[in-house]
Amino acid sequence: MNVEIRDDRFRDVVGDDAPVEEVAGGFEFTEGAMWHHVENHLIFSDMPGNIMRKWTPENGIETFRQPSNMANGNYYDKQGRLVTCEHATSRLTRTELDGSITILATHYDGKELNSPNDVIVKSDGTIYFTDPSFGRMDYYGVPRDQDLAFRGVYKLDPGTGDLTLLADDFDQPNGLTLSLDEELLFVNDTMRAHIRVFDVNEDGSVSNGREWATVVGDRDGLADGMKIDSGGNLYCTGPGGVQVFADDATCLGVIYVPQGVTNFTWGDDDLRTLYIDAGTSLYRTRVKVEGRELF
Repeated sequence: MNVEIRDDRFRDVVGDDAPVEEVAGGFEFTEGAMWHHVENHLIFSDMPGNIMRKWTPENGIETFRQPSNMANGNYYDKQGRLVTCEHATSRLTRTELDGSITILATHYDGKELNSPNDVIVKSDGTIYFTDPSFGRMDYYGVPRDQDLAFRGVYKLDPGTGDLTLLADDFDQPNGLTLSLDEELLFVNDTMRAHIRVFDVNEDGSVSNGREWATVVGDRDGLADGMKIDSGGNLYCTGPGGVQVFADDATCLGVIYVPQGVTNFTWGDDDLRTLYIDAGTSLYRTRVKVEGRELF
């Protein structure tokens, strides 16, 4: 079997098995997969290759943007605009519907951001993103000193441009996601191998941060990309591939992937195909509970 079942509920969420198929390979380091459910295409990043690619069943792999400023995480807002984290420039940007690019954030308190890494957009337009230092390292970004004394988690008001620091005590904050009711914000820490959760207040700020779960296993893999499906199950990359958690923080099991997983998204007409960024390849498998339409 290509899965590790830790709790029988895994069978209802993923299935008894989850065979993984390589969709395309030969890239440098895949990341940031997002499915456009209207146009039925997949966008993903290749940071060291300095390129963003598009995949469709009809045409296969095409170039979406080159150069990409070593783009990493991506997310669609309610208008179908793609919000992107750029490692090389330390920017958070948005691709407008006409293809133009709007710069959303570059600095905090007068200092350049480290390297925005992953991002999520709330239904009211509020943007949350993580800012570790990976993009200031060789291969994953452009080597350079860090201006800020911490690696933070931020909230951005896209209307005013106000940037608010939510947490500064992470080692390397990485993947993040919101609960279905948007009352909880989950953020993982790559180096500490845990997932923290915060209460989301009415003004979009957060409080009551606490450790929610850890990603453990005897195979290679780190906490990185993280998303929640339409049933409230939280998927997080980790040892072995993609780890699946119930809303009570129980790890239900693991979908094994041949290379270290960085991110993933649900796609196809029924949103039950899990597209997986891992190492030099893009993979996919089928699950039972579908993902969510973002716009």
